[in-house]
Amino acid sequence: MKKEREITLPITSEVADQLTIGDYVYLTGEMYVARDAAHKRLMELIEQHKELPIRLQNATIYYMGPSPAKPGNVIGSAGPTTASRMDQYTPTLLELGMKAMIGKGKRTKEVLEAIRENHAVYFAAIGGAGALLSRCIKKSEIVCYEDLGAEAILRIYVEKFPVIVVADSKGGNLYETAASEYVR
Repeated sequence: MKKEREITLPITSEVADQLTIGDYVYLTGEMYVARDAAHKRLMELIEQHKELPIRLQNATIYYMGPSPAKPGNVIGSAGPTTASRMDQYTPTLLELGMKAMIGKGKRTKEVLEAIRENHAVYFAAIGGAGALLSRCIKKSEIVCYEDLGAEAILRIYVEKFPVIVVADSKGGNLYETAASEYVR
């Protein structure tokens, strides 16, 4: 039976282990926003054994490229981007302590295995609902890589940000499960 849960960030291994594919989750707390260009820069620092500009331990990273905020708004449209673009970097970030990712779309076998091994979770946010999701973002600030524009790393504070568990720490993968159920 699928659950509906409210979780305060950061997510720990213990919290991730309680989640199951199909669970509806509402996240409240701080998370980072980063896409592929920022991930590439993080990996360069990791390979050079340099300090990272963000703290990965129990971090949640939202794969999103915000649009400019209208006057009086914290952020513009804030919908998810395709997660597979970050797959080449994800296992390393999970090994360094990241616990959750939010995006849309399938992940590689290597990423799914790294999620299981590192007691992490992959959430999907609803694509096409960026204007609605932006209402859950209460604060937003650039942390680093401002020169990347919409791909800079942001720290955001969210309240009751709606996501669905699509890959869990037990090896569950909603994309596979839902497809096989549909075929039946």
